[in-house]
Amino acid sequence: MFLCSPKADNGDRSPYGNFWFGPTPSRFGAADARGDKALQLTAVYACVRVIADAVSSAPFKVYKTAPDGSRKEIKTHWLYRLIASRPNDFQNPMEFREMMTGHLELRGNAFAQIIANGKGEVTALLPIHPDMVTVEVLRSDTDMNWRYRIKLANADDLVLARTDMLHIKGMSGNGIMGYSPIQLAAKAIGSGLAAQDYGLRFFENDASPTGGVLEHPTNFKDKETRDRWREAWQEQQGGRNKGKIAVLEYGMKYSPGITVKNTDAQFLESRQYTRSEIATMWGVPPHMIGDLSKATFSNIEQQSIDFVNNALEPRLNRWASALAYNFLDPDDLTISCEFSTTALLRGDAAARSTYYNNGTLGGWLTRNEARAAEGLNRIEGLDEPLRPLNMIADTAAEEEDQEIEATTALPPNVTPNVPPAPAPAQPDKGDARLLALSVAASERVARKEVEAVAKALKFPNDQQGAQLIAVYERHAAFVSAALSVSMASAQAYCAEQIELAQVFAVDSPEEFSDIVRSKLERLAIQG
Repeated sequence: MFLCSPKADNGDRSPYGNFWFGPTPSRFGAADARGDKALQLTAVYACVRVIADAVSSAPFKVYKTAPDGSRKEIKTHWLYRLIASRPNDFQNPMEFREMMTGHLELRGNAFAQIIANGKGEVTALLPIHPDMVTVEVLRSDTDMNWRYRIKLANADDLVLARTDMLHIKGMSGNGIMGYSPIQLAAKAIGSGLAAQDYGLRFFENDASPTGGVLEHPTNFKDKETRDRWREAWQEQQGGRNKGKIAVLEYGMKYSPGITVKNTDAQFLESRQYTRSEIATMWGVPPHMIGDLSKATFSNIEQQSIDFVNNALEPRLNRWASALAYNFLDPDDLTISCEFSTTALLRGDAAARSTYYNNGTLGGWLTRNEARAAEGLNRIEGLDEPLRPLNMIADTAAEEEDQEIEATTALPPNVTPNVPPAPAPAQPDKGDARLLALSVAASERVARKEVEAVAKALKFPNDQQGAQLIAVYERHAAFVSAALSVSMASAQAYCAEQIELAQVFAVDSPEEFSDIVRSKLERLAIQG
């Protein structure tokens, strides 16, 4: 430990010079915490750049919520045009958000003056550097308010009310100003800058603490002569002249100097630790700022997902909350805004293919929605979700369900001839998949038929026959389409079912259901 106070470098590079053995002063003080000196440390710049790039790249969306809870994206809203199209006359949306995010990550606060026209419509957001802004608290007996004083160059101060300033603040201790990350991490940043400066000086001197030792056979006549000779030697053998042949006079001799390995001083380990500590401060995975010491092929993807969920999402929500608080009507909850991270979580081609396939086959994602996620144009007819059972459009299935309506009864005094239920045909083992599909389709058709017959039999007795006839007349088309059988076979089946329904449906509904299911399975397999 050095107990003496640091002294200025006198240029002595000898083994006993204070350049190598004197204490290193702090490279990052309180005054630097209000500047951009922290960005000179590569880890700090990398963290801020990664976060600013991610925030500025996330798509901004404005939604209108319908009474049923569904949301529709709207691009005609003025807030969408302001944030996603043109925030001001000299910046595009990415530049604006990148600059504001840089202010927020370094100073803990981001400011933009709100410019409105005579109608009160916001037309521009002008970013203001946090170092130019001072908050003045205005206390009253009823509440606490504040205003912003902006220090302008070559002009009087500009004072803005809260309603005229977009203020995005980080974690705060008083609810007015956010903590400054570079002030909180001043010691870690200062340590990193000191190690970085040391490395620069070390390699500027050919990775050696001294160029050697010169021995004089006697001695110089005075200190001034000795110092002048030493400075001339350093000038001739330093910098670009390093390694050139030296010519010695007066019997002088040259001896190699002392060498010190950086590993002995844990130099590399110290720089790596600083980089990891800075990454932790900003919540950025080390591999995203070039530290691959603990990265593997199996954990990099998970760390990237973790960055989006735990580091990026809170920052985007902070942005969206500030925009909603300043620009959206708190009484109109139908309008909302957010920054989407879907594109950042897409995964590779194989993962996306599995996701889209499961979504479309499961019926919760339309094929056009999957195409839109991949940046492809929509195709007519792919906006309907599919049902998992037989892959038909959902609206088409509803129309088929409504096709079965009640019909009229048979003429009186007609005795139906009820044949015994035939056993379903057994296909070969190679047709196992066909059998499974046929049974599944038959189950659905049978369920719809039983439901329709039950509705028809709720009519008065003198109307039931007519209702059943109408049911089975329309049911024939449904049977033909669902089971892929000819229309003639479907009509023959329905004609038999009219008499069967009048006999069994009322007194033995379970037996009637079993007969229907068995006959439909046989019809599907044979058809």
